[in-house]
Amino acid sequence: MVTDMFGRNRLKINLHLHTTESDGCKTPEQAAAVYKAAGYDIIAVTDHWKYRGSGEIGGLRILSGAEYNIGGGNGAEAVYHILALGCAQDPLVRSEDPVQIIIDRITRCGGMAVLAHPAWSLNTVEQADGLRGIGATEIYNTVSDAGESSRPYSGYFADCMACRGQLYPLIADDDTHYYDGSDETISYIMLACGREAADGEILEAIRKKDFYASQGPEIHLFREGNRVSVKCSPVSRISFFSNAVWARGRCVRGENLTEASCEMMPFETFIRAEVTDADGRKAWTNSVEINQPGQSVSGGIVRKAL
Repeated sequence: MVTDMFGRNRLKINLHLHTTESDGCKTPEQAAAVYKAAGYDIIAVTDHWKYRGSGEIGGLRILSGAEYNIGGGNGAEAVYHILALGCAQDPLVRSEDPVQIIIDRITRCGGMAVLAHPAWSLNTVEQADGLRGIGATEIYNTVSDAGESSRPYSGYFADCMACRGQLYPLIADDDTHYYDGSDETISYIMLACGREAADGEILEAIRKKDFYASQGPEIHLFREGNRVSVKCSPVSRISFFSNAVWARGRCVRGENLTEASCEMMPFETFIRAEVTDADGRKAWTNSVEINQPGQSVSGGIVRKAL
C-alpha cells in the first residue's frame, strides 16, 4: 500500500496476467512471487478459459479471474478478449458461447467484465456499442508492446467511445506472459481502497473510477468551473484529451512538470489526462464527464478524477 500526494492510501494492482496454466511462462506461485517482490498488493490471475478463485498465493492476495478469448487472429472479424474479475464463483463459460452470453455470465456471478486490449484486438466502436455490461477497458496493455506485438495503447478507442457517451473506467495492466523483463511489473492501477476491502468493494471502487493507471508517475485530475488541472509527480509532458480534436494548452512539455491546466470549451463532454516522465513511463486518469452538449459547464464545483 502506498500513500499518494494527497494522503490517500492506495493499493497497487495488476488485473491481467497469465501462468503456465494457460500460455504464460511462470507457474502461479512464481508469478505471485514476482509481483510480491515488486510491491504489489493484489493481482488477478487471468489464465485463458481457466477460472481461479480469490485467495492468496505465497502471501499475495489474488482477486478471482479468467480471460475468455473469442475469435481468431483476423481483426477484420470480431475478436474479443473478456476478463472476468472478482466473480464469486466460476461463471462456467463455454467456448461456443457468444460474447454477450459470456459477459452476462460474469455479471451474474458478481464479477466485472473487462474488454481487454481493444487496440490489439482491433475492436471498433460499433462492436463495443453492441456489448451490454462491460465494466471497464484497458487503456494500456504491456504485453501488446512486447515480443512480436506493438499495439498496446487504446486511448483512441477510449476517446471514440467517450464521444458516444460511454466513459469506461480505464485500467492499465501487464497481461504478463513472458516474464523476461518485457511485460512484468510495468503497468498497473493505484486504487484508493483499504487493504481489507472485500472483492466487491474493490470492483465498486473501480466502477467509481477511484484510481489512476500508471507505469510509475502519480497523476490526479481536478476541475473547478471551466478549468481542468492536473497535479502529478515530476514529468516531461502533460496532455489533455477530450472530444475537442484541437484546443490550446492541451499538451505541455518541459522538465520536472508537476501541474498544468486548460480551459474547457462549451461543446466538450468529457476530458482525461495522461503524463509521460523523463524515462518514458506514463500515467493516465480516467475520462470524466464534464457537461452535456448545449449545456454550460457548472461553475464553482471542484471534482477530482483519480
